Amino acid sequence: MALTVSIVSAAEEVWTGEAKQVIARTTEGEIGILSGHEPVLAVLAEEGQVRVTDASGTVHTVDAADGFLSVDHDRVEIVARNAKLA
Repeated sequence: MALTVSIVSAAEEVWTGEAKQVIARTTEGEIGILSGHEPVLAVLAEEGQVRVTDASGTVHTVDAADGFLSVDHDRVEIVARNAKLA
């Protein structure tokens, strides 16, 4: 089962799609998300990256800061004030 991922900034949608894995840097450290992950809400680190491994195995890196990450029912939503593909 795949994750549905949406990464948005204050200005635009940065990346959306199906993924196998998401790794993000939060204020508590790095978190890895796979299908079936428990619901979680986390604050993104002031500076960090989100790495999304899509269904084909390609890794997409997004510089994302000043926001939050939400996981619920295999849906990952990342909202950041500043986010752009690296």
